[in-house]
Amino acid sequence: MMTPKKKVPRRRTTVVNAGRLVIGGDAPVTVQTMWKRPLGTADRETVDAVRLLSALGCDLLRFAVPRIDTADRLGELALTVDLPLVADIHFDHRIALRCMDYPVAKVRINPGNIGAAWKVEEVVRKAQDRGIALRVGINAGSLPKRLAAEKDLAVAMFRAAEEELGTLERLGFDQVVFSLKSSDIDDTIRANRLFSERHHNPLHLGLTEAGPLVAGLVRSTSALEALLEDGIGDTIRVSLSDSPESEVAAGREILRVCGLQSPGVRIVSCPTCGRAVFDVRRFVREVQPFLAAQRKTMTVAIMGCPVNGPGEARHADLGITGSSKYAVIFKEGRVLKRVPADRAVEAFKEEVEKFSSPAEPSDREPEQPSGSSSA
Repeated sequence: MMTPKKKVPRRRTTVVNAGRLVIGGDAPVTVQTMWKRPLGTADRETVDAVRLLSALGCDLLRFAVPRIDTADRLGELALTVDLPLVADIHFDHRIALRCMDYPVAKVRINPGNIGAAWKVEEVVRKAQDRGIALRVGINAGSLPKRLAAEKDLAVAMFRAAEEELGTLERLGFDQVVFSLKSSDIDDTIRANRLFSERHHNPLHLGLTEAGPLVAGLVRSTSALEALLEDGIGDTIRVSLSDSPESEVAAGREILRVCGLQSPGVRIVSCPTCGRAVFDVRRFVREVQPFLAAQRKTMTVAIMGCPVNGPGEARHADLGITGSSKYAVIFKEGRVLKRVPADRAVEAFKEEVEKFSSPAEPSDREPEQPSGSSSA
């Protein structure tokens, strides 16, 4: 069984309701991602893709909305799926107003490019009327002109956030999440620490433009872990030049490492070497979506040869190794069964489904893709 870190005391923040999702207060830290391509119609393929992300552990899904017609498409999707959806708006506040004609959970605006204060106020007033949350996104690369010349970007981001908070407080609006993001790790950490020391609004954490898969994971982990271990952060996104599924998996793993996400399957796998007789990488790719959707706590080992499994992987609740012809499934170091290689995935899934772990409460019910298996 895996032993997560001791949970750190969370900074107490105000509660924001994003549709059915609670952000802040005593709610668990949530994981979100962003749709990676232009949004078309809410067809079966799109709906199934959204439901798969939910099954993998996505709590909130954000969409770029560059035009009014895109707002209508997002609205149609919001009427179709249960996963809370977020509209990401830049430049034109009228698009934000249009999105709020539909049951979107949250609208993200960037005050650095949304325009005059009255435009922001129009968005806030409609959000109040419709019961829709806002995220104020402060990015180092798109600060208001009066702050862009500030030498200390962390301070500039903090000041931009405070200015917007002042506007929202004057309007009596508190259903707002703030994000202060940069592509620089230190600036991101310092800006969020400055804000959290002075204010109680929930914070969405992320490192913007973090990079491709490997570089982005390393950089994002460095920034997010530092803040989460300070008790800062209510929702996170790992921004990668990769798939939304990878972002969700990375976010969930970061929360587990920080002791903030206990339910779930932990995968340990060997890096493979010249002894490998079992295709570890292929097997991991095939079973990872299935394992991510499991609502149980366990450790599984996927090993390349008999040296590493079951011997070195005897700590695992369940494991697999084998050869090109056979796969060996083992439990806590003891061989359970040997199956033909072409049945390895099916047999392994069967054993995972048989495994029982102590029931753990969860505020989220993952959706399953309609018409397809969770694998």
